[in-house]
Amino acid sequence: MQNDKTGTLYVVATPIGNKQDITLRAIDVLQKVDRIAAEDTRHSGPLLKHFSIKKPILSMHEFNERERFQVVLDYLAAGESIALISDAGTPLISDPGFHLVRAAKQQGFNVVPIPGVSAAIAALSVAGLPTDKFIFEGFLPAKSETRKHRLAQLLHETRTLIFYEGPHRLVSALQSMAEVFGGDRNAVVARELTKIHESVLQTSLQELIAYYESKPSEQRGEIVILVQGSNEEIQESKEVIPGKVLALLLEELPLKQAVNLASKITGERKNVLYEAALAKKNELK
Repeated sequence: MQNDKTGTLYVVATPIGNKQDITLRAIDVLQKVDRIAAEDTRHSGPLLKHFSIKKPILSMHEFNERERFQVVLDYLAAGESIALISDAGTPLISDPGFHLVRAAKQQGFNVVPIPGVSAAIAALSVAGLPTDKFIFEGFLPAKSETRKHRLAQLLHETRTLIFYEGPHRLVSALQSMAEVFGGDRNAVVARELTKIHESVLQTSLQELIAYYESKPSEQRGEIVILVQGSNEEIQESKEVIPGKVLALLLEELPLKQAVNLASKITGERKNVLYEAALAKKNELK
């Protein structure tokens, strides 16, 4: 460990379920650092105990990171080495740590990655969807309206889409995806990866909705949703895409706001979309 003039911050990936997925290097680093900054000390305790790692631990989660990272910087300035870990997987990937890492780098401290498991990459590796190009979106907005707006912005995306989701929003998230992307879009739900009840289910969005609606017990746990990207031929059809986006937005927003947002998402001219929106409104009368 570096421990002369200034310390080193190690960003250490930990298992997402199975403890045996930890790397030998991660164990070595955790055993040698001066202290560990953990997202949840209660959650990390059993993992550290399992590998006989006894180090001072300080809590740094999403609610206290902005205030707490200065404490870590002070330790680094004193020459200590610090390991940053999250509850599971790679820190900063939909987990706390960004503010600390940015500040540490700005102040000239050495920041070293100790790579390992990431739920997003683990899910992608077994999803059976294209892996040459993909985009990680993390957690979608909780509110249905905002969630649909974000998904509408991804309607043209041809790369495989990767999302994290909580069990209480699995079905509603799939429903939003089906409304925006179409129920026949190919998708995967990877649940409880590396754990006892691990499952990876690949089928259409509509069939995934029906499956999980009928099996509430299988909505539990840590969840990754992967959606196949848009077909390039469909993407190039400007007659279909803007109209679909506009129709979705009109369900949730006033006409003018829907037109403005649809124009930003699709690149279509506002006057064209405005005429289309008026026509849709007249059809409903």
